[in-house]
Amino acid sequence: MAGRPSVERHLALIAGGGALPGRAAVEARRQGWRVVAFAFDEAPGLAEQADVMVPSGLDDIQALIERLTVERASAAVFVGKFWKQRAFAEAERADDAGRRLGRHGLSDTALAEMIVVTLSGLGIEVLDQRAFFAPWMAGIGVLTRRAPAAEEWQEIKHGFVLARHLAGFGIGQTVVRRFGVTAAVEAMEGTDEAIRRGTRLTGPGAVVVKGVADSQDYRFDIPAVGPATVAAMVEGKASALAFEGGRVLLLEREEMIRVAEGAGIAVVSVDPAE
Repeated sequence: MAGRPSVERHLALIAGGGALPGRAAVEARRQGWRVVAFAFDEAPGLAEQADVMVPSGLDDIQALIERLTVERASAAVFVGKFWKQRAFAEAERADDAGRRLGRHGLSDTALAEMIVVTLSGLGIEVLDQRAFFAPWMAGIGVLTRRAPAAEEWQEIKHGFVLARHLAGFGIGQTVVRRFGVTAAVEAMEGTDEAIRRGTRLTGPGAVVVKGVADSQDYRFDIPAVGPATVAAMVEGKASALAFEGGRVLLLEREEMIRVAEGAGIAVVSVDPAE
């Protein structure tokens, strides 16, 4: 294939759900990787972009480990949505290798540590996801025609303090606020459901803030916003969305901004240093 180096590099793409795994596969191949995708969920476009597709599940982690060796993977990247609810539901059916991975619990930190140890033992390095998503990382500035109003900026300011603090404890990255009150904090349910829960409590005019912990491990999670985020805000009549520039992935930017503009939602990407 054009652009491939003479010595082929083999990348294990551990794929959760959504469009991100397919995008990562495109970029990885552009960089010269041979992509072996281990698909744990539906990932549109992944099959067309990967060199090899391997359907995978939490109930057969040993098979994944063996296949990594067969495919001569030297690096791995974790991309897409891995639903914690599914991990809870399938934990009882996990094989011995899966149980070993989860023996210290199913928190992000515990799983990350065990995954790194396991893959390192196979000579496989876990890569930072940002290496495959640089073109889609958010810049800094107001993205919509309308900038946040003064009262919305106050919610954003206080929201970031709280969101970053909670993210540092692995609780979640998103908070929903109005009138100086935090109505919802993201936990296991994910950003969109946290927005729906928060806006049901606040009524119209809520502000949504997505923060990132200083200790964020981009090998296993890359915070993202996109059309689905804004759609949940439209549903709940939220008024503003703020997130950190350079640290958050912006999905389908044009569509996201189009939906936000149509609903009068202000969208701003702020400097993490401020």
